Amino acid sequence: MNPLLTIKGTIAVGFILALAVAFGMGNGMAGLMSSLTVWLHVLAGVVWIGLLYYFNFVQVPGVGKALAEANDGGPGPAAINKYLAPTALLWFRMAAAVTWLTGVSALAQVGGGMQGIIDAFMLSGSMGVIGLGAWLGTIMLFNVWVLIWPNQKKILGLDGKEHSADEIATAKKVALLASRTNTALSIPMLLCMVGFAHGLTF
Repeated sequence: MNPLLTIKGTIAVGFILALAVAFGMGNGMAGLMSSLTVWLHVLAGVVWIGLLYYFNFVQVPGVGKALAEANDGGPGPAAINKYLAPTALLWFRMAAAVTWLTGVSALAQVGGGMQGIIDAFMLSGSMGVIGLGAWLGTIMLFNVWVLIWPNQKKILGLDGKEHSADEIATAKKVALLASRTNTALSIPMLLCMVGFAHGLTF
């Protein structure tokens, strides 16, 4: 059976190839373990930011268009809201949490333990650039779990409660603005992450 026919098989192939690269071109298990946290941080971050961009650049405009065409015989947004959004939001929030947790772990590795985390969040010395990225990522994590997810549960009816049209309209506005804030913050955040790895200083 072709492993690429399932998502689990596809992910397994990706990890096997990554391990082959680590052992074939790197320092084997020692090299892999030293970079494992940063690798997982980047991998989770790609999933998180990729879904953030999907929501903002694809899904929100798509739902808007579907709503506009619903009265003209269009399909409406039900397919997206019922079948795509809940799964995408699950991956989105889990990727956000894993990105943040592995990011804090990476700060400890790079900065020599707990002091590295403190220096980063205090924007101290050589940890200033990565620390600014960490602060932006922390704000983005807050937005995901405190503003976007609770409001999306109301919008999509995933909280098991009835909400008035006004409550749903407010929830849509809060979720949209928090998501757009994260999209804007992701741009300098990614600059800080890449910049730190390549010696960027301000």
